[in-house]
Amino acid sequence: MAATANASSLHNVFVYGTLMADEVVRTILKRVPPASPAVLNDYHRFSIKGRVYPAILPAESKKVKGRVLLGITDQELDKLDSFEDVEYERRTVEISLLDKSEKLLANAYVWSDKNDPNLYSEWDFEEWKRLHKKDFVTMTLGFMDDLEQPDSKTRVATYESYFHQGQSA
Repeated sequence: MAATANASSLHNVFVYGTLMADEVVRTILKRVPPASPAVLNDYHRFSIKGRVYPAILPAESKKVKGRVLLGITDQELDKLDSFEDVEYERRTVEISLLDKSEKLLANAYVWSDKNDPNLYSEWDFEEWKRLHKKDFVTMTLGFMDDLEQPDSKTRVATYESYFHQGQSA
């Protein structure tokens, strides 16, 4: 019934932004784990001024469509924590799977500053794929390579240096 003490625990992670792109997930985790379409109720996905990735915050009667990555290991969760950096806090949320009428608990990265004046409207995944995916994957590759170094930069610093070198955010 209970998992053995030495077994690594597996996690579900609800993703709703750039991590919905398999290329970004593969760059971070070196694999694309099984995933299912999912919805997070009572949250809203915002665009962030000056950023190409979104934020979510609790919002009554709203919902965020995304997907849940299944079977994420402790080491992979650590990589995702590093990628999400200090701008987000990992919380346990209840999501609904779209392909089944099943609810399950998952980790989700929620924007840490609930009063951030830079949050506005709704973030659009299709627009991001069209305009920013290629550059974002390149930035993520640089971040993951840098993460192996002893003096690695945070993802926010990597993002800012990459997207302000003649790139338009």
